Amino acid sequence: MPQVLAPETFTPTQTVGRSNDRLWHLAFGLLLAGSLIAFTLWSFGYVGQGAPRMVLITTVIFGAFMAFNIGGNDVANAFGTSVGAGTLTMKQALLAAAVFEVSGALLAGGEVTDTIKSGIVDLNAVSLNPMDFVYIMMAALLGAAVWLLIATRMGWPVSTTHSIIGGIIGASLTIGFVTGTGGFAMVQWSEVGMIAISWVLSPALGAIVAFLIYGAIKKYVLGDALSQTLKPHMLSSTSGDNQAAEAEMGLESDPSATTASTVGSHSTLQRWVPLIAAGGAIILTAMLLFKGLKNLDVTVGPIGGTLLMAMIGLAVWMAVFVFAKTLRKQTVPRATFILFSWMQVFTASAFAFSHGSNDIANAIGPFAAVLDVLKTGTIDSEATVPFAAMLTCGIALIAGLWFIGRKVIATVGTKLTEIHPASGFAAELAAAGVVMAASISGLPVSSTHILIGAIIGVGLVNRSANWKLMRPIAMAWIITLPAAASIGAIGVLTLRTFFS
Repeated sequence: MPQVLAPETFTPTQTVGRSNDRLWHLAFGLLLAGSLIAFTLWSFGYVGQGAPRMVLITTVIFGAFMAFNIGGNDVANAFGTSVGAGTLTMKQALLAAAVFEVSGALLAGGEVTDTIKSGIVDLNAVSLNPMDFVYIMMAALLGAAVWLLIATRMGWPVSTTHSIIGGIIGASLTIGFVTGTGGFAMVQWSEVGMIAISWVLSPALGAIVAFLIYGAIKKYVLGDALSQTLKPHMLSSTSGDNQAAEAEMGLESDPSATTASTVGSHSTLQRWVPLIAAGGAIILTAMLLFKGLKNLDVTVGPIGGTLLMAMIGLAVWMAVFVFAKTLRKQTVPRATFILFSWMQVFTASAFAFSHGSNDIANAIGPFAAVLDVLKTGTIDSEATVPFAAMLTCGIALIAGLWFIGRKVIATVGTKLTEIHPASGFAAELAAAGVVMAASISGLPVSSTHILIGAIIGVGLVNRSANWKLMRPIAMAWIITLPAAASIGAIGVLTLRTFFS
């Protein structure tokens, strides 16, 4: 009998110190340093001769630092379930992030971005010096990045968007009070209230949808016995041990058996998994059409979108059906692991592309805003995002995932609940579906909070949710706004004093 495929057991410090990883460290360090130097030299010509050079250099450092920490927290969060389930190794996740996150940012991130994220702070209501605006945006980048670094080192997945909003609020209020041009009225507190609502709404929606999806998969496809054999410690045993476990649990392990119709059999996999994959493909296609590609000049009407989703769903159903038939000679746990691993790769990749096209582009909005002010000397509501800036931030993002993302990956992939490919697929699909639906309906949600909630929803099905760890994570969500605001406030005073 073939040996059951065993996932790589992941720990946050597992690869540190290996000689080949030292080469990776060196390669990413040199790539990051080289890109920063090249972009800085390019930016001198972009902003013109009159722009203050030290302000520009500091902005480039802060922008790259922000992108670095987005990679360590947000991107690590997006790929955590895939690594924790054993579907992808750390290096495979790195490569996938490099392709899909950066492609999402470069291809669909938009050529312009709002300079004031989400309209939380109304800087148009006050008479603001353009350089004070520059200091606000620089301090916002610093405040958000420092908080993200702290959260990442603690292993807490937090919202990048909430971090940058907090930084802008703290820096803006400080400038308003110091210059006497504004006060608390500068902040649209109703919008902040919507963020507070998202602290509850986002994880709750993610948990409910993931509970329903994985609950159905476990009940109708896996069963209790098969779901136990998919756990990492079961899959890492020898083929003989797995065959004995299958026999003890009543699983079908005879490759020639074709008539079994019980849950956890080859016939069940062949019947239900293609339908699940087709449904997932439809959801992911809708997410890419209505969220991931919304910044591109691509117009797809309701009829065209429906036909496209139907075609992709049908193609995926046929492909997975044929693939499932080819696995009948494998043991049921191995066939299940392979099928859901492939499906999880697609959900993680689509989620990463959507994340790259939205959250990353939004998060570097202050970076683009500073470049725009230094170039034009005026404050605009929107700023052009140079391709070179997005590419540099993309490189910094991948470097951040490699250097500091391991603790967040460990939290998301192994510590909140035990993840295997089937449960990881359910969590990622639920998160993608909720993000897409919320984007269309305008609900205030966070993709990070949704995915964490989805993982908890899977844990509720298995009765293995780690509520002890969830408490500090929830607290981190609540203090993200004030923490980034406090750092931003201190940062803007320091920058204004130093450069003035």
